[in-house]
Amino acid sequence: MTQPVVLSIQVGQPVEYGQPGANDPMDQPWTTSFVKAPVAGPLVLGLTNLDGDAQADLVHHGGPDKAVLCYSAHHYPPWRGELNRLDLAAGDFGENLTILGLTEADVCIGDIWRVGDALTQITQPRQPCWKLARRWRIKDLALQVQQTGRTGWYLRVLTPGTVAAGLPLTLVERPFPEWSVDRANGLMHLDKHNHALAATLASIPPLSASWKTTLTLRAEHGVQPDAPRRLHGLESG
Repeated sequence: MTQPVVLSIQVGQPVEYGQPGANDPMDQPWTTSFVKAPVAGPLVLGLTNLDGDAQADLVHHGGPDKAVLCYSAHHYPPWRGELNRLDLAAGDFGENLTILGLTEADVCIGDIWRVGDALTQITQPRQPCWKLARRWRIKDLALQVQQTGRTGWYLRVLTPGTVAAGLPLTLVERPFPEWSVDRANGLMHLDKHNHALAATLASIPPLSASWKTTLTLRAEHGVQPDAPRRLHGLESG
């Protein structure tokens, strides 16, 4: 495997967009920190976020299990063609770290990666929400991301440190090589009736608390995640 690197780093703060009373639901008020700006110099990566980054929705985003969002640079070329958006660039899917040299098939739940002097661990795939769709005014974009498996993944921070664009990522430990992010995505969104496998993934200690809850409910009671609200591109709030 070629040495993966941090191609770019992006941070953002909550900003309100839209106009009250707009007829088009896409233009109605909403608040997000999805629109992030690249940072050239080094940044401190803390236990819950990068310096200068914040989340608008602290119920569904942020926290120790979702301190950093990574997205593969290799996904941008196909998205440019499929969405007819040649202007798409690193950071445009709301990620903090745009990674060159890795995709969801190359990383696993529980992986420990060193970047700079920070130590991070993969906790779960990203579950795209309506804000991605609203940002690009494509109602089903979150669903497209979910169906393609080009979701990205979240990190928790085991050891805070300083990170910067251009730094390599080094794999320190891979305790669960059987659980790629790609496979976890497939189980959550496509193989919803495999309750035994849901229980297996839920038992992995590094998995995020929210995924543990969802998969445990599925395994024990057959409860499925309520995706339509999350995936609806016109949701407001």
